[in-house]
Amino acid sequence: MAKKRENNADKEQKKPISPKKDKKTGQTDTTPERSGEVKGPMGVGERKKPEGGAIPKKAAKNNPPSEKDVPGQSPGKGNIRTQENVSGEGKNLPKPKKELPGKNTRGKKSSTSRDKAEKEGSISDKPLKFHEPLTDEELPHVSAPATKKTGGSSEESKVKKTRKASADTGKKGTGSTEKAASAGKKEKMSESTSAALKKELKEGDQEKENEKKQPKKMSRQRMDPSISAEEKMKLPNTTPSEDLKETAETTARDIADKVLPDEKTRQDLEKMAKDLIPDADRVKESAEKITEKLASGPEKAKELLNKVIPDPEEVSETVKKVKRTAKKAARGKEEQKSSKDKPVEATLLTDYDVHLFKEGKHYHLYKKLGSHLMEYMGTEGVFFAVWAPNAEKVAVMGDFNNWSKDTNVMKARWDNSGIWEVFIPNAKKGSLYKYFIRSNNGYEAEKGDPFAFSWETPPNTASMVWDLENTWDDKLWLEERRKKEKQPQPYSVYEIHLGSWRRVPEDGFRSLSYLELAKELPAYLKEMGFTHVEFMPVMEHPFFGSWGYQITGYFAPSSRFGTPQEFMQLIDSLHQAGIGVILDWVPSHFPSDMHGLHYFDGTFLYEHADPKKGFHPDWQSYIFNYGRNEIRSFLISNALFWLDKFHVDGLRVDAVASMLYLDYSRNEGEWEPNEFGGRENLEAISFLKEFNEAVYKEFPDAITIAEESTAWPMVSKPTYIGGLGFGQKWMMGWMHDTLEYFSKDPVHRRHHQNTITFSSNYAFSENFMLPLSHDEVVYGKGSILNKMPGDTWNKFANIRTLYAYMYAHPGTKLLFMGSEFGQTSEWNHDSSLEWHLTNEDSHRQVQETLKELNRIYSSEPALYEKAFDSEGFEWVDINDEENSIISFLRKGKDPKENILIICNFTPVPRENYRIGVSEKGSWKEIFNSDDKKFGGSDVKNSEVIDSQPLPAHRKENSLALTLPPMAVIYLKRTN
Repeated sequence: MAKKRENNADKEQKKPISPKKDKKTGQTDTTPERSGEVKGPMGVGERKKPEGGAIPKKAAKNNPPSEKDVPGQSPGKGNIRTQENVSGEGKNLPKPKKELPGKNTRGKKSSTSRDKAEKEGSISDKPLKFHEPLTDEELPHVSAPATKKTGGSSEESKVKKTRKASADTGKKGTGSTEKAASAGKKEKMSESTSAALKKELKEGDQEKENEKKQPKKMSRQRMDPSISAEEKMKLPNTTPSEDLKETAETTARDIADKVLPDEKTRQDLEKMAKDLIPDADRVKESAEKITEKLASGPEKAKELLNKVIPDPEEVSETVKKVKRTAKKAARGKEEQKSSKDKPVEATLLTDYDVHLFKEGKHYHLYKKLGSHLMEYMGTEGVFFAVWAPNAEKVAVMGDFNNWSKDTNVMKARWDNSGIWEVFIPNAKKGSLYKYFIRSNNGYEAEKGDPFAFSWETPPNTASMVWDLENTWDDKLWLEERRKKEKQPQPYSVYEIHLGSWRRVPEDGFRSLSYLELAKELPAYLKEMGFTHVEFMPVMEHPFFGSWGYQITGYFAPSSRFGTPQEFMQLIDSLHQAGIGVILDWVPSHFPSDMHGLHYFDGTFLYEHADPKKGFHPDWQSYIFNYGRNEIRSFLISNALFWLDKFHVDGLRVDAVASMLYLDYSRNEGEWEPNEFGGRENLEAISFLKEFNEAVYKEFPDAITIAEESTAWPMVSKPTYIGGLGFGQKWMMGWMHDTLEYFSKDPVHRRHHQNTITFSSNYAFSENFMLPLSHDEVVYGKGSILNKMPGDTWNKFANIRTLYAYMYAHPGTKLLFMGSEFGQTSEWNHDSSLEWHLTNEDSHRQVQETLKELNRIYSSEPALYEKAFDSEGFEWVDINDEENSIISFLRKGKDPKENILIICNFTPVPRENYRIGVSEKGSWKEIFNSDDKKFGGSDVKNSEVIDSQPLPAHRKENSLALTLPPMAVIYLKRTN
């Protein structure tokens, strides 16, 4: 990936906001970042401004941190939260009153007994602790538990107990006494009840007699001058004195007289109840009379009654339905429990989810975090979950709560995962939202959702509630992909930038939408013969000029071109046309836009805190902290997300070299070595291995491709033998050497033969893809066509020769859009490709050359079966520097399918040029880049070329060929 231009517009926004002073008040004010007007897909979720005009300005928050800030420290003076103003509070609060004398508190005697004692002259003026005890009961030990047990009961309490017992017995034996009273009838007590009552009374009288025989206990202890007052308190107490019992009984009778109604009042109440509650027969009689009046005849009356009275079967069905609903609600409630000792709350996370997340092994976080439409306890709404472990407060603010920071405050999970959750019934599909985050260091920010499936169209920055429901029609494609999992297959990849492939001149030169691309792109690629298409990053990015490599919405296709479902339709259409889809994926860095991942919860959460490891000097962006488990889960979940939910067939990983080396693009002193003193980023290496293992475990028929520009060993080898685990690697050295060679005038190429042949020295050390990518047609490098030397004829002859050599070279192929028809100018992301050039013969003929090369490449197994194996390649002649000619064999599983390639890199035709072959036989020219239909001079060989028994190139037989000028020819045996 080339150096990305800095987003000046974003940079402007990233600068600290200069305070504006009010001329009258002298106060400063800034405006925090807010989402602009809605320009999202389908026009949903438009923001409503409050009545009265524009959104009111808010108090300025803390400026974003500088690179020098470190975790745990305040980002700046302005980032330290000031304490709330509590001056004036508590000045006029009433003081607590002291306990008033005479109050009955614990450990004090009742006022009634105390007054009586004072009258008898038994209470002295001594302090309370020296007063003699007034009861004869034994006091419990201070450490003994309190009980409700009291002293002996009086005769009246016994009689009350007896009445209660008889009442209970009466309820069981003779029916309800209340029913008898309401009817106004008096029933005689049953014999059993009368006997029980008499027995109870008799036993009570006997106990009373026994009490009289016993000597009466003194209410106070006898005077004993030999002991002190303190020792007297330690003596055992006896039962309550008679004066206390009399007082208690009197009080109870007074309460009963005041609360319980008398006999006459009870009778009046019973009569009133009878008048108010009608008899069942009277209700039925009244209903029949009403029915007769409403209906003209008995039959109609009966019919009306049937309508009024519900059918028993309907009632039964309704009851069943209610039971089913209750059961379902109970089951859902049980499933949502995250722990037995926690209350039921809306959540999608289980304890196991949290465990995997903390371990860095949760690879499907997109199903748990972010915003999800759901029904909770019978209510439809949206469940929100976000990871912000260092936040003090997190709230969801959106168009459903007037962008309030306090209406929908989230709750931190109890498991110390740092995840905050909330269920909001008012939110729905299309709702715009952000997270308001206040860090525990006082820093405040409004952040987009890292897991959002959709965002507002930039420059607006809010996330959008969306779902991923879709009906796919690519079942056949996926089945075929699984069948070909372990079979060699051709990869002819067309690299495309969606926003500039084609534009609509009639509509302000806007980009095509996903749906428009779905109609045009698959047909074009199928016609051209490409097997795959690679999209430059489609993930949401704020700055269009970054080409998608500065991502803020990792889980959302850009809303510039449509909805997630419309992007799915584009992929579906490509699959139905037989075209595989590869996405550019960027786990190497992310931008500093403040609504994105940077300084997410007021700390360096997603990025390294140390700028020597966390800041990218080339792209002015931030580097992921690959050593943190939660970040590994985030990134690997994102990779699997596109393979899972969007059915993509592979991922091309951007800027792998910048991840592997700690000193990448850094000067001395700007980086720190690893724990072993080396420059390898051990955490990034571990992450890349885990990423590839996860992808190939879940999607063994998918492909991962590394853009790695150094000589790092075993990039595309399995992890179990020490490799990084990628499926393929861009052959950046081949691209650099080949373009350098072709840029030279043909007369000088004989001095640079090693440049064009050097790639054979390492061609099979990796599973290489040969790229002619977007990086080679920007920043003043010119288009592929304009890299070619000479006049117009030579330029087009060279570009045809370049492509023919590329398709013959071992490895898979990638070509950037526009190069297939020889675009003359550099690629510009703000404009369309120069499609008008295809109306000219020379450009259209380049296009025809590519069509034929793609057809031969896909139909000739020798060109792809052993693309990564040295057995699939054999030099015939590498040493003809004088004529700038090279020749080699491409071999497949069947020797009869071998292809002989001869490249003439000069505009001079060669007659009777002899090429050695191992066996006697006939050969046929199957491709010639100098063919007239491709715009060449049409120098060809005869239909059939027979070998001759003349040794050449260490072979016993040879072919006498005519080599066309500046051209490549392919030959294949006919027998």
